[in-house]
Amino acid sequence: MTHNKNLLAVTVASAFALFGCDKPQPTSETPAAPAKQESAAPQAKGDTTPALAAVQELVKGNGSEPATLDPAKTEGAPESNIQRDLFEGLVTSGPNGEVRPAVAQSWETPDNKVYTFHLRQDAKWSNGDPVTAGDFVYAFRRVVDPKTASPYSWYLEIPTIVNASDIIAGKKAPAELGIKAIDDHTLQISLEKPVPYFISMLAHTTTYPEPQKVIEQYGDQWTRPGNMVTNGAYTLQEWVVNERIVLARSKTYWDHAHTQINKVTYLPIQSQNADMNRYLAGEVDMTYEIPIEQFKRLQRERPQDVRVTGYVGTYYYEFNCKKPPFDDVRVRKALSFAIDRNIIADAVMGQGQKPAYTLVPEYVDGFVASEPAWGKLTQAERDTQAKALLKAAGFDAQHPLRFELLYNTSENHKKVAVAVAAMWKKTLGVDVALVNQEWKTYLETKSSGQFDVARAGWIADYDEASSMLDLKQTTHGNNDGKYANPKYDELMAQSRTVLDTEARNKLYGEAEALLAEDMPIAPIYQYVTARLVKPYVGGYPNNPLDNLYTKDMYILAH
Repeated sequence: MTHNKNLLAVTVASAFALFGCDKPQPTSETPAAPAKQESAAPQAKGDTTPALAAVQELVKGNGSEPATLDPAKTEGAPESNIQRDLFEGLVTSGPNGEVRPAVAQSWETPDNKVYTFHLRQDAKWSNGDPVTAGDFVYAFRRVVDPKTASPYSWYLEIPTIVNASDIIAGKKAPAELGIKAIDDHTLQISLEKPVPYFISMLAHTTTYPEPQKVIEQYGDQWTRPGNMVTNGAYTLQEWVVNERIVLARSKTYWDHAHTQINKVTYLPIQSQNADMNRYLAGEVDMTYEIPIEQFKRLQRERPQDVRVTGYVGTYYYEFNCKKPPFDDVRVRKALSFAIDRNIIADAVMGQGQKPAYTLVPEYVDGFVASEPAWGKLTQAERDTQAKALLKAAGFDAQHPLRFELLYNTSENHKKVAVAVAAMWKKTLGVDVALVNQEWKTYLETKSSGQFDVARAGWIADYDEASSMLDLKQTTHGNNDGKYANPKYDELMAQSRTVLDTEARNKLYGEAEALLAEDMPIAPIYQYVTARLVKPYVGGYPNNPLDNLYTKDMYILAH
């Protein structure tokens, strides 16, 4: 993070400098959203306010059918994309990734351990009830409660919220979590260690408030249309499984007057080509991705539609470290070394992705990982080492290595898998069976450890290196490959107590060096976001975490 070495107080005024403050400014020429107007109005002479379309509706491709809309049970982008419209947490993420006040109007901390938040008086749920500090207390306790089985419970453990680890382990009751309501509009969160980037973590969907009485009334059905109560800029209007999710503008949202788009529809289009074709036919205003084989043509023919921005995330293959022969580091290194990352990034993807040799991408704020020694070799040198490593592990032409490579349904993932499998076959004589599963099943297969090698990708939950590196801690909820190294865990635990950025980055560098030595994952490329966006969609941000909020967008007259 690019903040002061000794952060002793965080207020609204200083919060804007906490998160992604050195990111480039938006490249779009689109002006800031104008004040609310219901329909396009004639412009007076000399008026530079952009005219809005009479119909303020947005249709977005969303990649996959969401596994859930419950913030406490979410772990993927398709779910989070929708939840950012339905809910709002203590803070939100601005167009360039900066922290902005949301339900919390202000906050302060004397020591980076005890944080006090002052909630806005006009925040309401869609049923008219006020949003209170108690709603956050209930939501945080629900996430760490083992009965909830939240796949992101670890997220509240990472900043060392008091007793979070013991509650998740079943050693203490959820009521003992370090969060309390001082009164209806004052919330206090206590940490066991001084974590200087804690505020930036609170823009994540896992920290959203939840309506206790609604959840208790409807149970698992509380996220269904007609039952769901939300506090964000939109409400759930319709959910047709595998077809569409429709949200309508919420009249109880505190900033309703400055929201432009009245209706947003999310389409679970898994095929990038189908997503593109519906965009070109005028049925979609914003795609989830772009088919990689169509990217250069679209960039040439529709440069105003193609939006590419840096993304704090890395695409990698994860090894099941508990399953032979992937419990042998020589096998893991051999497979990783034999991947020609330049070909994958430039030829297979070709949208601006960069070869990855570390887990932390260069887009992250305030830290640049040193390239490991193996990354500095030529591909021919890496291939030579890969052959020797695999042979030493007991595999050769007479005893070839055979395994399955798991990936979730996506034409782009398939293209990468086919290319990598071909590299492994050519260089190492490895036989790979490609296994494709739809999103929800894929998540379940990975989390249960029922895989050999799996396609994976991690997008930072907040713009700091720890959001990437925490992933490989022994107890991390998304460490599906079950990598375990006590020294690595200690480095990450130690980093949470270090306020000095340079000293903290030294620990991050040591953690990356351990990953290079143990190779629990094979980093392949650094993400970018590449999608088609209609030129009439105003307010499209340059957010490095790809946190998009429909409330900040608007449809221009066209």
